[in-house]
Amino acid sequence: MTAVDTAPPAHDAVAPTLRGATAPPLARLVDVELRKVRDTRAGAWLLATIAFVVVAMIAAGTAWGVNATASFGSFVSVQVMPMQLLLPMVAVLAVTGEWSQRGALTTFALVPRRGRVVAAKALAVLLVTLAATALSVAVAAVGVLVGGALHDVPVAWDLTADQAARALLIHVVSVAVGFGLGVLIRSSAPGLVAYLGFVLVAPMLSAIAASYVAWWASHGLWLDLPTTLQAFSAPQVTGESWAQLGTSTLLWVGVPLAVGLRGLLRTEIR
Repeated sequence: MTAVDTAPPAHDAVAPTLRGATAPPLARLVDVELRKVRDTRAGAWLLATIAFVVVAMIAAGTAWGVNATASFGSFVSVQVMPMQLLLPMVAVLAVTGEWSQRGALTTFALVPRRGRVVAAKALAVLLVTLAATALSVAVAAVGVLVGGALHDVPVAWDLTADQAARALLIHVVSVAVGFGLGVLIRSSAPGLVAYLGFVLVAPMLSAIAASYVAWWASHGLWLDLPTTLQAFSAPQVTGESWAQLGTSTLLWVGVPLAVGLRGLLRTEIR
């Protein structure tokens, strides 16, 4: 009678490999997210639009915006509003693109720890913001030199470190709003509409409310982030403005991001 071989499967040969497997480092995830921002059609067109707008604004300033002097600070500040409008859209698409295109299942299957993916997206968007800001400053430097030579006026390098830091702060906070809305909504079109409503419609509604409601006229800046950010383009910023930035950022960035992260980490992906 022949004995049947009932030896158990050789799990031990596979187990060490599984136990030794490590999660991809955060730097690699950030690199992947940067490529997603650049390689998708919407992301590529949006980045190209940002570059075009920056160059167009500086070209217009070079041709028609130079008076007695060519002011470097003016060339930089003229780009703040367009960048504040467009850069956060990159953040929205960076978060919502996978959910709109049903790529989240693949992403979170490869990297199950969703928090690491969100952190990588946030760092990637921050790097894009820093790069875009640096590009805009470099183009402004070229523009002010060309403007001074074209109109035969002196060049004023009047952009202080404090003003440059506040311009960067405006961009970073605006991008954080877009990122938080993207995490909360997780759909590209509604996310973009929500951000445009924040940056374009909310200030108008706030101004209307301030003209009719005395309490809002006195305290609205503590909650109205778009209007509060406008104060940071002024030559001087008060301590009260910094406090108002803190409370309004908590409302418009902290709350949507916290609620959105809670849903993103728990939602079932299909």
